[in-house]
Amino acid sequence: MTESDIILETVSLRREFVTDSPLFGAPTLVHAVDGVNLQIRRGETFAIVGESGCGKSTLARLLVRLIDPSAGSVIYKGQDISRTGSADLRALRRDLQFIFQDPFSSLNPQMTVGALVEEPLKTHKLGTSKERKAKVAEMLVRVGLSPQHADRYPHEFSGGQRQRIGIARALVSEPTVLVGDEPVSALDVSIQAQVVNILQDLKDAFGLTLIIIAHDLAVIRHMADRVAVMYLGEIVEIAEADALFDAPKHPYTEALAAAIPLPQVGARKLQSRLDGDPPNPINPPSGCRFHPRCAYAIPRCTEDRPILQPVGDGREAACHRATELNLNGLADTKIKRSAASQLRFDLYRQARTGQDTTTTNV
Repeated sequence: MTESDIILETVSLRREFVTDSPLFGAPTLVHAVDGVNLQIRRGETFAIVGESGCGKSTLARLLVRLIDPSAGSVIYKGQDISRTGSADLRALRRDLQFIFQDPFSSLNPQMTVGALVEEPLKTHKLGTSKERKAKVAEMLVRVGLSPQHADRYPHEFSGGQRQRIGIARALVSEPTVLVGDEPVSALDVSIQAQVVNILQDLKDAFGLTLIIIAHDLAVIRHMADRVAVMYLGEIVEIAEADALFDAPKHPYTEALAAAIPLPQVGARKLQSRLDGDPPNPINPPSGCRFHPRCAYAIPRCTEDRPILQPVGDGREAACHRATELNLNGLADTKIKRSAASQLRFDLYRQARTGQDTTTTNV
């Protein structure tokens, strides 16, 4: 991988939040993102996964400068944007777009759909009024809606349709990087499949780099090229999607793989090795942060904090025992893809084009 292959990179990226302690105590720091190093390749679908509260959404917002880092850098096309001024940052917004998790709160209820989708074009002074209207109509069709929907308001649409509107708004300015913060987690399973397929089709059509934040590993197994696993503010493993789920190198990844549902008759379900809740990010454990929940922890794990480092085959893991453990993955079930995700996504892919353009079902 050459330097020109990297479109977005983080270097020792940190974000801390100050919280008030109970009973008028001194303020404390929450280490939401703690020294994250990532290199995201041009044109790939890169996923960031982990349990709720691990810092995924904070990292997503840092990547597009919706919030500022406490330390470290975000580098886009070789330029450090972590300290970019407001004027330059405004120009960057065209290239770096964001899809929010909740389609019900991310759209201004007082604006029509057409105005919502057109807003980025007006902000960046792209095209004449006639050209902008034509672009809005084109984007609505691309996400499976109708140009006639431009005159309606968000409350007239279902959750899946609102998320399609959010996708159209994010892509109308033709960005190069699209970050989706759990873009399908608030939707029904069947609707998730339709929205995921739309994202994949538009990624190919626009040549996007797609970054997906998620906790549904079945979705990630289906659509990601590479996956970064996050735990308590840190990245603990990075690998190609199939390699990561088939033969994990970090015990936390093994536990996440065990949680993927396998509906096929005779498929052997992996035994979960994940007990308890994540530790408090205000006071994380010493050494490896996963060691209180890890079945493979040794004394060194309680004292020596592992760093993310190469473990062969282009993979990285932050585990002292990464090269000696033989961890279980989905390969042990004789399933190369998560059957649950593959079946449902293939089913809905067959009818994705022009599907559900009414305001009642999706």
